[in-house]
Amino acid sequence: MNPPDAGVPDAEQIAASILESGSCAYSRNLGLTYTEATKARVRAELTVTEDHLTVPDILHGGAVMSIADDMGAVGAVLNLPPGARTSTIESKTNFVRGVPLGEKALGESTPVHLGRTTMVWQTRISREDGKLAAVVTQTQIVLPVEG
Repeated sequence: MNPPDAGVPDAEQIAASILESGSCAYSRNLGLTYTEATKARVRAELTVTEDHLTVPDILHGGAVMSIADDMGAVGAVLNLPPGARTSTIESKTNFVRGVPLGEKALGESTPVHLGRTTMVWQTRISREDGKLAAVVTQTQIVLPVEG
């Protein structure tokens, strides 16, 4: 735990904030709800509404990528050294099948690599019936504390 005067939240404080209100305004506006946020796994869900659709009434690929990017970044943030920052530097998406209007897209992100300068996270997006919808692998750069 950080001393009270450090002013830098620890992973538990960050995780609690993410579970309470989401990772950022963008994820909240998207409708992404976090259900688990730990250093080893991040889970979130999104109910597909008309605002998320592409033709023919399935979750838009950009929304899939947004879900995964946000989730992978959350995992990276939870594993950063105090004061460091992160940014996505690469992302690869494989689309397997659509998530229809009214169903939930269920995401689970896990680390593939937790290094000092980069982290690699894989996010699997599934439908409520358990079928895989997409797999996203992203690389996050670890930006050291400036000073």
